[in-house]
Amino acid sequence: MAGSVPAEAALTVAVLAMEPDLLARLMPVLSRRSYDPTFVPWWEKRGMTLGMGMTEKQGGTDVRSNTTRAERDGNTYRLTGHKWFLSAPMCDAFLVLAQADKGLTCFFMPRFMPDGSVNAIQFQRLKDKLGNRSNASSEVEFVGAHAERVGEEGRGVRTIIQMVQLTRQDCAIGSAGLMRAGFVQALHHARHRRVFQRHLADQPLMQAVLSDMALDVEASAALAMRLSRAFDRAQHDRNEAAYVRLLTPAIKYWVCKSAPALLYEAMECLGGNGYVEETVLARHYREAPVNAIWEGSGNVMCLDVLRALAREPEPAMAVLQGLAADTKGLASAAEVVEFTGKAFRRPDSERIARIAVGKLALLAAAAALNAVTPRHAELFAATRLAANHGMYGEVELASGDVRALLDRALP
Repeated sequence: MAGSVPAEAALTVAVLAMEPDLLARLMPVLSRRSYDPTFVPWWEKRGMTLGMGMTEKQGGTDVRSNTTRAERDGNTYRLTGHKWFLSAPMCDAFLVLAQADKGLTCFFMPRFMPDGSVNAIQFQRLKDKLGNRSNASSEVEFVGAHAERVGEEGRGVRTIIQMVQLTRQDCAIGSAGLMRAGFVQALHHARHRRVFQRHLADQPLMQAVLSDMALDVEASAALAMRLSRAFDRAQHDRNEAAYVRLLTPAIKYWVCKSAPALLYEAMECLGGNGYVEETVLARHYREAPVNAIWEGSGNVMCLDVLRALAREPEPAMAVLQGLAADTKGLASAAEVVEFTGKAFRRPDSERIARIAVGKLALLAAAAALNAVTPRHAELFAATRLAANHGMYGEVELASGDVRALLDRALP
C-alpha cells in the first residue's frame, strides 16, 4: 500500500465535506501519498485509509432496511449492530450507515476511541471472495462502537450517495482498464505466437476476433473518459451534471458487464496458457465480475436510470437529445434514440429497462467514440447499434478496418 491510498479513502472526501470541521482534522493525514501501517489512532499516523460499511444481511441493496442502531452519547454516537460486508477492514476508519432517531444516518467510525483505546468493532471473518482478495471484505459486529455523525440525521443515503456515484464511476473506469489489460495480453501473444508457419495475428480468424474486441475496448475507454469529464465539470455545468446523473448507472451497467466476456475471449486467445495462474489473465477474469456487483448490480443500475428520468425528466431528455446530436449520421443511432425515449415512457418501462439501458449505454459509447475516432464510431454503430452483437469475431469488418483497429490498439 506504500505510495498510494485506496480508492475508498479518496472517494470519502466528498462525503466528509458535509462536516467541514471533521474533514479539516482528517485531511492532513488522509491526503498523504504513503500509508502508515502502525496500529495506532489515526491522529498519530503519517497516513491513513478509510473503508465503508453499508450492507446488512437482511437488506443488501435495500439499505433503508438496515437495523444497526445509533444512540446519542453527548456530541457523538454509539453504534450497535452487524454489517454483512464491510469494505477494507484493515482501514483506520469507516463510513457506515445506522438508524438514528430521525432515520438512516451516515457516521464516521474510527478504529480507536478518542481516549486512545480500541473501538468496539469486532471483526468476525473475512469473506472468501472469488477475486478482489487483496482488497479484503469482512463481516463485523459493532458493540456500542464510537462514531461521529456525517451530514444530517435521517439523510444518510443522500449523504453517502456522493461517494456511491464516484465509486460507480470508479467501477466503470476499472472495468475499462481490465478490458484493455486483457486485450493487450491477447494481442501481444497473437503478434508473437507462430502457428502453422504464420503469426496468430496474421491469421484471418484471429484478426476478426481481435479487431472486434478492439472496438469494445476503445469504446469503453472513450466512454469512461467522457464520464470522467462530466464529473469534472458537473459542479459548474448543468448539462454535465445531468449527464452524470442519467448516464453513470447506464455506463457502469454496460462497461462492467462487458468486461468478463471480453476477458474470457482474451484467455482463449492464449489457449491453455491463458487458463493457468502463471498468466495475469486468470486473475483479471476473477476480478472482472465484482465491478458489476459493487455499488449496485445490473438491475439496480437500470432502476436508477428510471429514477433519474422520473425525478428530472427534462434534464434527462436533454442528455438524450445531446447524444442524438453527437451520433447524427451513425447507423441506427436515430432509431435507438427513438426507441430509448419511448421505452422509458412506457407504463411497463421496468420490465424492459435492461434493453433500454443497454441501448442507452451503447448510444453513449458511440457518441464518445465519435469524438475520438469517427471511423471507429461508424464501425461500432454498425455492429452494435444496427445489429445485435454476438460473440467476438461474429461481425464482418473490411480488411483495412481490421488493420486500422489493431494498429491503433497496440502500435
